[in-house]
Amino acid sequence: MIVVTGGAGFIGSNLIKALNDAGETDILIVDRLGSSEKWRNLIDLKFNDYEHKDNFISKAEKGFYNDTVRAVVHLGACSSTTELNADYLMDNNFEYSKRLVHVFAAKAGLRFIYASSAATYGDGSCGYSDEHAVSPILRPLNMYGYSKQLFDLWAMQTGFIKHSVGLKYFNVFGPNEYHKADMRSVAIRAYFQAKKTGKVRLFKSYRKQYADGEQLRDFIYVKDAVRITMFFLENSDTYGIFNVGTGRPSSFNELAYAVFSAMKMTPNIEYIEMPEGLEKRYQYYTCADTSKLVTAGFNYKLQELEDSVKDYIQEYLEKDSRSETD
Repeated sequence: MIVVTGGAGFIGSNLIKALNDAGETDILIVDRLGSSEKWRNLIDLKFNDYEHKDNFISKAEKGFYNDTVRAVVHLGACSSTTELNADYLMDNNFEYSKRLVHVFAAKAGLRFIYASSAATYGDGSCGYSDEHAVSPILRPLNMYGYSKQLFDLWAMQTGFIKHSVGLKYFNVFGPNEYHKADMRSVAIRAYFQAKKTGKVRLFKSYRKQYADGEQLRDFIYVKDAVRITMFFLENSDTYGIFNVGTGRPSSFNELAYAVFSAMKMTPNIEYIEMPEGLEKRYQYYTCADTSKLVTAGFNYKLQELEDSVKDYIQEYLEKDSRSETD
């Protein structure tokens, strides 16, 4: 079977949907649901079983899954960039990942794919290359990014990366992100702002070279992020760390205009001050270097931002009952 940790989460649930569409249902979901609405992401999915993350790792270390797992997609993590409990992030994101590796790394033919993050790139001063030589010089801006970088470095130092794939997801947006609260994408937040107030609020710029709302991000639709993830599941002879982005930066203004267009509304943007202190650690530009991904053989044409936002809003948000109460 295929194990998907974080399978009830944003990217994980979309990945399982793609696996189901490809005829794959022999799946074990590993997650921690807690009191959030994340369980709703499971309703339409087909899978064999569900395990709490703590029960799963305990069973795995006792050899319970030795002969039943053919692939592990490790997406489970605390993904909050504002989480201040460094011990929790070290235990949940770094130590748990190492424990998974120790259980499954020696299994012949097993595919191991894990989620890294574009947060490892920090302020972008070292660029956005996913070449392994760059990783040691990166300086993440938050503890979440650092926990992800630590595992990348550990995977390289131990040689594990020669037998696995680490995926640095950029600014992913799309269906099944309701439960992410403050970590939800700008796309869904802009949708609700426009729906409630008729306008979208964006941060002002504090750099002369960027006009208000012209700060740039590599926004990637979750369906495209999943396509890239599926590519590595299907091509088991490819290893290493890879960026998961479009390679095409877009401004927050462009994103807001795409939201208004999908909602058939006249654009109305208000530029607001950043929270105190944020301007000193704010990223003005992110863009995935996708050359390594292309060299690996991925040649699928990713969606344009406006088309992605339109699909997200018209096919999901407008049809979801939660949009009436959010």
